Amino acid sequence: MIVGHGIDLQEIGAVQKAYQKNSRFADKVLTAKELEIFSTLAEKRKIEYLAGRWAAKEAFSKAYGSGIGSLRFQDLEILSNDKGAPIFTKAPFSGNIFISISHSGNFVEASVILEENHDC
Repeated sequence: MIVGHGIDLQEIGAVQKAYQKNSRFADKVLTAKELEIFSTLAEKRKIEYLAGRWAAKEAFSKAYGSGIGSLRFQDLEILSNDKGAPIFTKAPFSGNIFISISHSGNFVEASVILEENHDC
């Protein structure tokens, strides 16, 4: 059963400004593993990656019903599966988590659906 659905839309330019203004911005949003990936990317791709992770974590917090205020960005980690699709590898939810991150122009959108596990 679906227990939550969250969507977030971020302007990539706004995330870029925040990153340029505060060199620790990425450290606040990304986990250590996410930062490892981030550090290997070209500058333009870094901003897209950071904006995508920000949007996905915001979308999770909305689906979870808490908002990002009671969750920390560090409580959530998004890596990639063997096909390159984003997956949550760290989250305070034991059920299924479905995630989609889409980039278009200067925007990134993320959608997260939370589904309870039911044993039949």
